[in-house]
Amino acid sequence: MTLLSVLDQSPIRTGATPADAVADTLALAEHVDRLGYHRYWLAEHHSSNGLAGAAPEIMIPQIAGRTQGIRVGSGGIMLTHYSPLKVAETFRTIETLYPGRIDLGIGRAPGSDRVTDQALQTGPGALGAEHYPTQVRDMMGYLGGNLPDDHPFANVRAMPAGPTVPDVWMLGSSDQSASMAAYFGVPFSFAHFIVAEGGPQAVAAYRDNYRPSEAWPEPVVNIGVFAMAADTEEEAEHLMKCRDLSSVRQRKGLAAPVPSIEEAEAYVYPPQEEALRSYNRQRCFWGTGEQVREKMLTTGKLYDVDEFVILTMCPTLEARFRSYELLAEAFELTARDTSATAVG
Repeated sequence: MTLLSVLDQSPIRTGATPADAVADTLALAEHVDRLGYHRYWLAEHHSSNGLAGAAPEIMIPQIAGRTQGIRVGSGGIMLTHYSPLKVAETFRTIETLYPGRIDLGIGRAPGSDRVTDQALQTGPGALGAEHYPTQVRDMMGYLGGNLPDDHPFANVRAMPAGPTVPDVWMLGSSDQSASMAAYFGVPFSFAHFIVAEGGPQAVAAYRDNYRPSEAWPEPVVNIGVFAMAADTEEEAEHLMKCRDLSSVRQRKGLAAPVPSIEEAEAYVYPPQEEALRSYNRQRCFWGTGEQVREKMLTTGKLYDVDEFVILTMCPTLEARFRSYELLAEAFELTARDTSATAVG
């Protein structure tokens, strides 16, 4: 059975505000919960004019309180910015509120530009990316209450203690991230939508070198993909032009709202940008729901995975809703009865 999940960066639409983007996130989470999606992951980006998702740890309990069966988590927490103990405490608290439904996806990318990264690191004790493996080890030790006896903080406990802990996922787009996930014995999510080259090989290496852990005796993998479904190929192509312009701007370091179809279709790409646009499209799936399904399944075979975490950006919330609806129909997801959902 193929599982479909969602990655949400809280994109800001042209003409909308960051507050609108946060409201869109809440509405989309409720929508895909009803459609039968498996997970809803919140990304972390900072100081961006195009993405409003800066604090997954705040949005996760909000979404969990508004949904019924979908798992909710981070995709991911950029651990290099934070204290491993504080991350463990935050997610233990969320897990206590919504036991058995929380994922803690972690990564080491800055999720920002260089200056913003420095602002996040300001203060005594800030650590560089080279300390990331140690931070992962410590965070997992705090979560499980099993730091080594010789650890300087072995007697420190992440509270609130409880019978369950969030599922820890390692996110990445390189063989180095895959190796680290294999070493720690945790599930791995490969960001195909960021880098497609070498993805299947990285996932295969993760499986080949996996060290079984108590929580995860076998390797578990999903892949993050960009997908855009519409009722017709023509409409999907129009929507993809918005993604094209967003991607090119992002690669150039220009964070801007998701452009309208009119803006995207009027934009003239210089040769270098046109090459970048064509290159970026190689990692994307668009078309009707059935067409996107076939493309995703073909790629899934290369990775040998049966779960896709889908990122979709559209110039309107209605088009974004419709894209996830069409994919749910194409993959024959089982809808949930969410009539008893309590709004938090």
